[in-house]
Amino acid sequence: MKVKNLRWWVIALIALATIINYIDRQTMNVLWATSMGEDLYPDLDADGRKAIYGTISGFFILAYALGQAIFGKIFDWVGTRIGFALSIGVWSIATALHAFGQGVVSLSIFRSLLGVAEAGNWPGAAKGNAEWFPSKERALAQGIFNSGAAIGGLVSIPIIAYLAVHFSWQAIFVIVGLLGLLWLIPWLVLVKAPPKSHPWITEAEREYILTGQKTTPATDDNDVETEYAPNTKEMLSRKQSWGVIIASAAIDPIWWLFVFWIPTYLAEVYNMDVKGIALYGWVPYVGAMFGAWFGGLLSQNRINAGWTINKTRKFVITLGCLLMLPCLLAMANPGGPVTAVLLMGVILFGFQTTISSVQTLPADMLSQKSVGSLSGFAGMAAKFSAWGLTVFVPWLTQGGNYTPAFVIGASLALVALAAIWILIPTVEPLKARNKS
Repeated sequence: MKVKNLRWWVIALIALATIINYIDRQTMNVLWATSMGEDLYPDLDADGRKAIYGTISGFFILAYALGQAIFGKIFDWVGTRIGFALSIGVWSIATALHAFGQGVVSLSIFRSLLGVAEAGNWPGAAKGNAEWFPSKERALAQGIFNSGAAIGGLVSIPIIAYLAVHFSWQAIFVIVGLLGLLWLIPWLVLVKAPPKSHPWITEAEREYILTGQKTTPATDDNDVETEYAPNTKEMLSRKQSWGVIIASAAIDPIWWLFVFWIPTYLAEVYNMDVKGIALYGWVPYVGAMFGAWFGGLLSQNRINAGWTINKTRKFVITLGCLLMLPCLLAMANPGGPVTAVLLMGVILFGFQTTISSVQTLPADMLSQKSVGSLSGFAGMAAKFSAWGLTVFVPWLTQGGNYTPAFVIGASLALVALAAIWILIPTVEPLKARNKS
């Protein structure tokens, strides 16, 4: 049996996994703001419950950071097929375990297990992208995958809010946990092997993928250069690697600022109940979804128009950051809730426009054997910086003033731009250094 356009089926499954990933992580974010926090800590005020939520979320991000590095190596060792099965299988079980949470200790443990396992989705997607797509389609494929995060955020808030009206918060965690286990069935059936040896791929598509993965003329010397696979020490000695790592560390906290705190922000600043959060909370993720598609399509359009990979990646990253900056500053005084969520939508549009190209950089510069490792290190750095902002948000926003958090977000966008332009002079395949 042959399947046409198999690579698009693969990235669609990865995008679906990302949707499930975000539904799983958003479950507690919504439930804590609506019922779970008051149920577990009825004697605390809003700031007290927010501090506990920030602590538990901090453990999630720290575990997520560790998981980025762990699963980056796991995907390089066992491959994309088994790597995704391990990642989504464990995080689905961890989600269901939240039903047994009794307080900060147990929930921090379950949240940490969820974070470690969910982290595998990103280095796994980067590696799957590098395996299944030629260079000119990678940004679009990354955009499709990233749109899963936006769609997950978009659908999760109203879905979980709806479930909260009909089920206990404990039952909701079990229901959501089952989704990932069901995803394993089509994944294990369809993704049998990489494109080079997959029995269902057409010969035309196999040739198109493998030929298009070489970004330089096919000479013997260039074949060696495109297969450059540095060890960890050598990888971290290159300033280009640090450009990816620092840019990821700067840009990622902006996303997490909204992922974790949109429900709490709406409840605290605009006194919304579960129905109000369901009505408004999904809006910012519409911008994120369109940003993911826009960033990928813009990259592909510019490359097809004759732009170099270097010019394309830097243009798209810069455009996204410049979209975020004024809106982050405007969030200091947005006025009504409609304006606030629309500004958030533009911010997340800019973020997704940027991040699809940032996450493609490892595949642009390294061979498939090292893509997962660099993506994992970049993801780990991103989560450490996101943790730093997350645990300080309860302190920064005491009394419902979120201005300091948004100003920090705007500053981080500038740092990401500097890292890309200064540390990565040219986005191109790296070459091994001559040894003296």
